[in-house]
Amino acid sequence: MIGIFDSGIGGLTVVRELMRVAPRTSFVYLGDTARTPYGNKSSRTIRRYAIEDVRYLISRGAETIIVACNTVSATAMDTLRIAFPNIRFIDVVTPAAKEAAKITHGRIGVVGTRATIDSKIYQQLLEHAGIITAQACPIFVPLIEEGWSDRLETKRIVRHELAPLKRMRVDTLILGCTHYPIFESVIHSVMGKRVLIVNSASAVVEQIVRQGLLVPASTDILTQIFAFTDPASHTIRLAERWIGRVISIELADVGIV
Repeated sequence: MIGIFDSGIGGLTVVRELMRVAPRTSFVYLGDTARTPYGNKSSRTIRRYAIEDVRYLISRGAETIIVACNTVSATAMDTLRIAFPNIRFIDVVTPAAKEAAKITHGRIGVVGTRATIDSKIYQQLLEHAGIITAQACPIFVPLIEEGWSDRLETKRIVRHELAPLKRMRVDTLILGCTHYPIFESVIHSVMGKRVLIVNSASAVVEQIVRQGLLVPASTDILTQIFAFTDPASHTIRLAERWIGRVISIELADVGIV
C-alpha cells in the first residue's frame, strides 16, 4: 500500500497524476486540513506534524510513503527516516530538482512556501546547475484552497509574486509546492512560453514509476482511501473537482493513533 500525505489538499495533485498513470494502484491519502498550512510554521512543529501524519498512514497499511508536501520534504525527511527506519520514503523535492537540472539552460527559478524557500534545499541540490532564484509565494496556497484559480485578481497577484523571477530571466521554473500545479496555466501565462515549468507532482510520480514501485491491484482488492483531518464541505468539493470524480472522504484523527 502506498501512503501519500500533505498539509492540506495540495498533495491531491500527486494523487491525480498517480491515478492518471496507474489507475489500479491502491493508496491512502492523508490531508492535514485541520492544521494547514505547514509552510508558515516552525521546523519543530512541521517535524512533529509529519511524524503524526506518517503514524496514521502506517496504521492504515502504508509501507511506501510519498511525502507530497515540499515543506515537509525540505525540513523533516531526516527526522522521518530516523523515526521510521522500515518505511520507504519518497520526497517531492529531489525528483523536481533532478528534472530541472536536466532541462535548464542555467537560470532556474523556484517558488514555494516560506519554509521550503528558507530551507534552501533547492539551492543546495541545484548549486551546480546554474543561477538559482528562489521566491516564497505564501499567498498562493490560500488562493488555491479557496478555488480562486480563474479569478482576474489571481493573475494580478501571480504576476506581482513572480516579478523577481521574470527580472532574473529564468528559463526553468520549479513549482516547489504541490498546490501550485493548480495555478500552472496562469503561472505559464505570466512567465511566458519560453519558460519550462517543472511540476513536482508529475516529477515524483515519474520517479516511482521508474523505480517499479507501482504494483497494480487486482479488481477485488483495489483500495483508494481519502482521509482528511477536517473534511469540511468546501474541502470535499474542491478535492472532487481536482480529482475529477465523486470520492468518499474519511475523518482522520492523526494525533490519536
